[in-house]
Amino acid sequence: MAISARALALAGAGIIPVALRPAASTVLWWALACLVVVGIDFFLAPRPATLTITRQVQPSTVRLGGAASTTLAVFNTGSRPVRVAVRDVWQPTARIEPETSVLSIPPGERRRTLGELSPVRRGKRRAQAVALRVAGPLRLAYRTQTRQVEGSLLVLPPFHARQHLPSRLARLREMDGQSSVNIRGQGTEFDSLREYVVGDDVRAIDWRATARAQDVMVRTWRPERDRRVVVIIDTGRLAAVRLGNEMRLDASIEATLLLAALSAHAGDRIDVLALDTQVRAHVRSNSATTIMHQLAVALADVEPNLGETDWSLAAALVRRTVSQRSLVVVVTALDAAVISGAMRQAIGALATQHTVVVAGAVDTELAELAADREELSQVYIAAAAERSLLSGQEAIASLSRAGAFVVQAPASELPPRLADMYLQLKATGKL
Repeated sequence: MAISARALALAGAGIIPVALRPAASTVLWWALACLVVVGIDFFLAPRPATLTITRQVQPSTVRLGGAASTTLAVFNTGSRPVRVAVRDVWQPTARIEPETSVLSIPPGERRRTLGELSPVRRGKRRAQAVALRVAGPLRLAYRTQTRQVEGSLLVLPPFHARQHLPSRLARLREMDGQSSVNIRGQGTEFDSLREYVVGDDVRAIDWRATARAQDVMVRTWRPERDRRVVVIIDTGRLAAVRLGNEMRLDASIEATLLLAALSAHAGDRIDVLALDTQVRAHVRSNSATTIMHQLAVALADVEPNLGETDWSLAAALVRRTVSQRSLVVVVTALDAAVISGAMRQAIGALATQHTVVVAGAVDTELAELAADREELSQVYIAAAAERSLLSGQEAIASLSRAGAFVVQAPASELPPRLADMYLQLKATGKL
């Protein structure tokens, strides 16, 4: 049961009879009259059980920054008209507007209420409940009921890094005539001949074709395809650290999506593993046309875990996933606390069989704290920040000594930097 502002106004109106006859009995009789009227209005209110509710969410999947609509259809199965306030309760990060609607439903008819969802966080956003408040004839009291009406919206990662894809695809096409011949195995595959232009590698000149055509001709090479790329996303405790307005894990997902899009266009196959103490997501590229959607859906609901990452599990999964030499990309926090003995040992073991890249988004606030030394209290903070930076640099150097390539950049710059490293390794024949 709930009372309305009208009931409070009715009780407040008792000041008039009290002013005319100031006595305790007047207050008592007025309060009793209000209770009786409110009670009668409550018992005359239709029961919420006469209402049936169904939900529809369109579309069921959106990217972060997009919008969706949720529709509640309320059907009155009773014999009396119903005036009901419907409050659609979602998780706070779903951001529904309006949250409450008032419907007047005749007997045997259906009315709909429409809400717009503007989620501010990726993952599966769920409807928690629908709260009903059915008014009595005088709208002094309400019958209330809360129901569970299932509904969910899958919010995919935003993939802001797609803006870097066209420039990297252009570089990938340019590699047709710029790939190095000093590479593993049989090298790149010969594609065709074309006229020399300023900037071409002179080592690519085909002198026999030049003599025949009486013009300088160069050989073009097709980048090697059907290579294997394995990406490991660290979802351990440091993946929850906020870098600016987003978590480190979000930056790792953005970098993975850009790398997956680039490798799919290059004809390579990519496997993505998100793990900490256990595997949180595993996506295998079965088709270049569907890999991006599969990745976005699989990584949308992945959240950081407060446990330490099991790097021996990561190494075992890589060995189980690929047998030939591949590119292994580990996206993690380049922090001394993460680059422990277990991680270095796992990276060193993988580097003997594969090309390993360790990438991570750095915390730019540490450099700012280390540089800010105007006051005495700031000096101690700067010393701690400087020590943390030096420890991180030493840890990163240990990864390089273990045979890994290291990519570190601010969160917004990590996706293009990792894509550039992929192109560099492909151009030099190390992939």
